[in-house]
Amino acid sequence: MKCVFLSLSLALLSLATYAQKAAITWGDEFKLKKGTSDLSVVAVDKDGAYLEESHQALKSYFVVGMSTRESATLVKVDKDLKEIYRNDFNKELRGKEFVQFLPFEDKLYMFASDYSKRDRALSVYASAIDKKTGELTGEFREVAVYQQDSKSDDINFKITYSTDSSKIIIVSSVEGKEKNEYIIHELGKNLKPAAKPVIITNEFEPNKYELEDLLYTSDRKVVLVGRQYEYEEGKRKKAKFLDFTNYNIRIYNEKGKQQSEINTTINGKWLVSSKLVQERNKDLVLAAFYSNAKKGKTIDGLLVQRINVNDGKVLSTSDKIINNSLLSTDLDNGDDDTEDKDESKEERKMRESLAKMKDEGEGFSKRMRFRNIFYTADNGLVILAEYFHHYVTSSTTTSSPTAGFSVGRSSTTYYSTYISGDLMMCKIDASGNIGWLQVLPKNQREVIQYYGGSSPTVGIGFSFTYFMDGNRPFYSGFGAVQAGNTIQIIFNDHTKNAGVVQAGQKAKAINRYSKADCYVLNLDGTSGKFTRSLFFSNKEIPTAMPRLGAVIGNDMYMVGKSDRMMGKSKIAVAKITVK
Repeated sequence: MKCVFLSLSLALLSLATYAQKAAITWGDEFKLKKGTSDLSVVAVDKDGAYLEESHQALKSYFVVGMSTRESATLVKVDKDLKEIYRNDFNKELRGKEFVQFLPFEDKLYMFASDYSKRDRALSVYASAIDKKTGELTGEFREVAVYQQDSKSDDINFKITYSTDSSKIIIVSSVEGKEKNEYIIHELGKNLKPAAKPVIITNEFEPNKYELEDLLYTSDRKVVLVGRQYEYEEGKRKKAKFLDFTNYNIRIYNEKGKQQSEINTTINGKWLVSSKLVQERNKDLVLAAFYSNAKKGKTIDGLLVQRINVNDGKVLSTSDKIINNSLLSTDLDNGDDDTEDKDESKEERKMRESLAKMKDEGEGFSKRMRFRNIFYTADNGLVILAEYFHHYVTSSTTTSSPTAGFSVGRSSTTYYSTYISGDLMMCKIDASGNIGWLQVLPKNQREVIQYYGGSSPTVGIGFSFTYFMDGNRPFYSGFGAVQAGNTIQIIFNDHTKNAGVVQAGQKAKAINRYSKADCYVLNLDGTSGKFTRSLFFSNKEIPTAMPRLGAVIGNDMYMVGKSDRMMGKSKIAVAKITVK
């Protein structure tokens, strides 16, 4: 590892401890296998941290080709971020698809899946991992199985936790049926079934209902948060498209029977983005941005409700009108602020091309997304949200005909564009009232290129549903960790935005993160006051990815990665400690 890493880390350690009360230490650079697509932190204990290195592995050969499966390597590092072991589990996973590593109680588990064409069934398996050696402690054990009614059915599933993290749940949906159906498996100690699976169905047509979130409460209530759509006439003749109409939030009991439905059309307000959490006292808290018009293009306010989880009755309602001048309005428009004198001709050409493209997605109000909710010592909540927009465009080039070919060959490049805009911070007190609200202007843009093959839908807005969380974008967005009454918010930004600290200021757009700085906001949970400070520069270290950081207690583990056109990529892991 280069000496600059160590010297920079020591300098940052002393600076951060004095100024930001957050210290960062970088570990050695990792040597990744060829074909590695990602590195993430999955668990931390007293002995070190556990990292997931994702890559593709060979599955089987055919007469004219081969197929691959998703695989992963588990890497353990000690407290000094030095590698202890790595295990790729290729032998153990033979014939299975890797799903994920997941810590539960004091153990670490690996989940995998296997599809049987003969039985038209998808099985989910799990096995515990010996954290000292990185080896499986036994054979894979089946923890869930899903049956297709027809070959065209698509099975989606997600493995996560209950609201109090006391159980692991596997949520599944079989797409292709006339109505929506969701199955929730509950796993307890040693991943043994803790209860019978909960089966939930509703009356919506699958293409008119999108599951956005699901809560599995401590008393086995299931809360579904869905977005409803209806067909609308398009701009072109005979063209129709699905347009978002309203939210649908329902509470079900442990037998899958609907108990109540929460009214989301409140006083003529149209909820356009929401976040539902269960508090420690078992009340549900609904935070939502709303518009005063069904198809409003701006945010008119923030609404917060406390809801009784047993009967769905609203206990309190509080809303705060948001002046749209607080928020940036030109995040989707290309402008000269994105120009960089050091950018290459290819980068400039791509930037100018994207600036000319018009996206016909949803309005601005529908692009605010809730990211984090923190509890405070006075039984309140601090909510963090940001503007987020994702869309895909494409460009096709055709080469001139060559000898032996009557036509030229064509190739298509897809550009997946992510825009992470203004950061909104607000406090909800113990009575459900909105105490304070702050906005930090930012304009982060990230473009990921794909060559050839298929791509997500091109040209329209793209939403992350419950089963499509994804780990992109890499460098934009933000990470947050709480220590006491202070919340540290970490994000990459343009060096010229160091003085941007209040609503109304214009933030210079950033799209070259390897030349960016990483900043930290110290947010006081009581008063809402914050300070902005330089944390470190990405110029001499692998580019930081704060949004994908893993928070354990008062520490955040973060990956830094710098891709190179020529040569190996640089990648390392950092530990951020908040004091």
